[in-house]
Amino acid sequence: MSPQRLVVERLGHRGEGVAYIGDRRVFMPYALPGEIVTAEIEGDHARLVDIVEASKDRIAPICPHFGHCGGCAVQTLSAGAYAAWKRGLLEDALRNAGLALNVAPIIDAHGAGRRRVTFHARFEAGTARVGFMAARSHEVVEIDACPLLAPELEGALRAARALAAPLASRGKPLDIAITGTSDGLDVELRGAGPLAEDEWRALIAVTETHDLARLTNHGNLVALRRAPRIAIGAATLALPPGAFLQATQKGEEAIATLVLEATKDARTIADLFCGVGAFALRLAARARICAYDNAAGAIDAMAAAARTTQGLRKIETFERDLSKRPLITQELEAFDALVFDPPRAGAPAQAAEIARSKTPIVIAVSCNAQSFARDAAILLSGGYRARTATPIDQFRYAAHVEIVAVFARDGAVSPRKRRLLG
Repeated sequence: MSPQRLVVERLGHRGEGVAYIGDRRVFMPYALPGEIVTAEIEGDHARLVDIVEASKDRIAPICPHFGHCGGCAVQTLSAGAYAAWKRGLLEDALRNAGLALNVAPIIDAHGAGRRRVTFHARFEAGTARVGFMAARSHEVVEIDACPLLAPELEGALRAARALAAPLASRGKPLDIAITGTSDGLDVELRGAGPLAEDEWRALIAVTETHDLARLTNHGNLVALRRAPRIAIGAATLALPPGAFLQATQKGEEAIATLVLEATKDARTIADLFCGVGAFALRLAARARICAYDNAAGAIDAMAAAARTTQGLRKIETFERDLSKRPLITQELEAFDALVFDPPRAGAPAQAAEIARSKTPIVIAVSCNAQSFARDAAILLSGGYRARTATPIDQFRYAAHVEIVAVFARDGAVSPRKRRLLG
């Protein structure tokens, strides 16, 4: 296949350069807008062969694996161009949905780096390859380090390789999810299935050798040396196996700051899709909180953390799958404010119920610009007014952006005021 000469028009929402061959779009990893390149074309994708004329915004990558490892989409954009592209992910999603929201300047929330990481292990002839996937591929790129990880993940890659080794004879794809905590590395194996006795013993030995805090396999405990804990505001939480956390500590704090500001006058708040309580455990210092999630372990851990933290009110917790059984309008109207932070797919059913309610303040948190735009459109069609949408970059160099948006219903009053008014 002979390389073709292309002009890169823009960056797509996956961080790939977009060029055109006639009316046909071609997506090319690692190419930047304005560049003239040669590329090998296959369908609507292309492999960058050479940069004939580089963008004025091109800089050197920070990682020697960039360009092969697919963990990062964009490392070679100058800071200003990178921030504009990241903010543009939200602007483009809103524009495509026909929405005109005020988008605030982007907040850099990389902080000390990622506090959780998932390594992929693939096996060939009984030997493990451990690293990240190549761009648009199932090929595992072995790496020797990742510059985006927080100091708490020191030793995570070495531990992942050691954990993969006893399972190599299976030949099954394995994911190794690792979270850095104040008590060491918390590791969850996914894809291994039930363990044989010899595999169990070997993994326990790795846990000892690498001083892991905990090792679980599909949520089942393999070894516990120390209960892994994290700080959330003033609380200390015992982390359940496989629990969701924001990618960076600074990212969690940036989101929580916006949530706290938007709910400063609220007396009663519902935290929907609450997880382990990144918001509830902060909000409980000044308001009555009802927290809902379908992960029993997460809400139990949050409630326990609230009980043992001085100055926090008791958090009322409810195990409920809000995607299948959202809070209905009458339930929602018991609250002065709502916070909802659904999975990447969003929460259209819950958003529809919120849109019919008279709750004064709604804060939507999302890690996916497209599903956020869809849910925002539902709220706006129900009469809510968007105050602002703030993009937060806690996924440095990745094609993801966190979003916090505040919606208000003009003329709505709090439940307490409604009671006073009779």
